[in-house]
Amino acid sequence: MIPAAARASGACWMDPSVEKVGGARTLLMHGDTLCTDDHDYQAWRRTARSREWQQEFLAKTLPERRKALEALREKSREVVGAKPAEIMDVNDSAVREALRMHGLTRLVHGHTHRPARHALEVDGRRCERWMLPDWYERGGYLAIDDAGPRLVSF
Repeated sequence: MIPAAARASGACWMDPSVEKVGGARTLLMHGDTLCTDDHDYQAWRRTARSREWQQEFLAKTLPERRKALEALREKSREVVGAKPAEIMDVNDSAVREALRMHGLTRLVHGHTHRPARHALEVDGRRCERWMLPDWYERGGYLAIDDAGPRLVSF
């Protein structure tokens, strides 16, 4: 389902999306759907993506929405701080299934924001998963050119 905010703004929703990047078909994802061990987050995600919740949220005034978002961010910081790190990371089986389902060997995602390249094998194929950095205190991106993919931080 396309989130109401994307639909209202005319934005193109691309999660997940298969794009040709640097000559290779690449699966691009936010990455949160791969965190299948974090059951509380997945339940919240279903709620926040529901048409009813979005309509109720968008019916609020802008100041009310800002206040609600700040409260949600604060709650998220508290909840994340109390969870074991391993359940908040992507699930290896979910990663493999996403690559298998799309028939690809490269996945690029964010969400957990621990930048790295992970090599793995899926059904006898060598694959790679690139995790993008966050933009809170530093910045970064994945550059893909003739030299191949590499994480760039600034």
